[in-house]
Amino acid sequence: MTFEQTAELIAQSSRIVGFTGAGISTESGIPDFRSPNGVWANNRIIEYSEFINSRAGRIEYWRQKVAMWPEMRDAQPNAGHQAFAELERQGRLRAMITQNIDGLHQRAGNRNVIELHGTTVECECLTCGARISMDEAVARVESGDLAPECDACGGLLKPATISFGQSMPALAMKAAVEACQDCDVFIVAGSSLVVYPAASLPELAKESGAALVIINRTPTPLDGIADLVVNEEIGKALPKLIDLA
Repeated sequence: MTFEQTAELIAQSSRIVGFTGAGISTESGIPDFRSPNGVWANNRIIEYSEFINSRAGRIEYWRQKVAMWPEMRDAQPNAGHQAFAELERQGRLRAMITQNIDGLHQRAGNRNVIELHGTTVECECLTCGARISMDEAVARVESGDLAPECDACGGLLKPATISFGQSMPALAMKAAVEACQDCDVFIVAGSSLVVYPAASLPELAKESGAALVIINRTPTPLDGIADLVVNEEIGKALPKLIDLA
């Protein structure tokens, strides 16, 4: 399928699903996690079990989050985020599935966002589920509360993200699967498609009859089943697909 044919298909569709990974956020200046110079290359990964069982692990985890927060807080949605938001405003985007934790899709205007890996915009008590803003949690850490606990019940506070060893959010996965089974165009933007179970979703959409579009700077393992592959910046390619439509 050519670029122009895909644009025409998008123009005719009212059941589009978007799927984004770190590549769309790096275009807003947010460092990724997996690259050779990414976050995990320069920080020790604190797995969920260590966070639960070790105060020292929690202190290190919070130190990393506090250090990363200003960049994430101050980042702005880019043209790729805006393009997905425009599709939703037009009533043609069924769901916005993201592996990202930065909240940029919501800030761009998307309302139906399925966050597979949670959000760093809020923190959640692992005992009672109460939430506070990341700004409030960071302020507590910076004032000396190095591993903050819940004011309501005393449980452990943790950014509302999914850590290694932590279960994927069941409701978000269910919603994502349902969206994949009921769409006619599935647009991947900025995902390497190597992290499962999230990477199985484009395959599911394709198996369910959707056209699969992959926009990513580098090749992915699913390029072979895609109807269109664009190795270009998302902020350039996706608006062009929609403008042509």
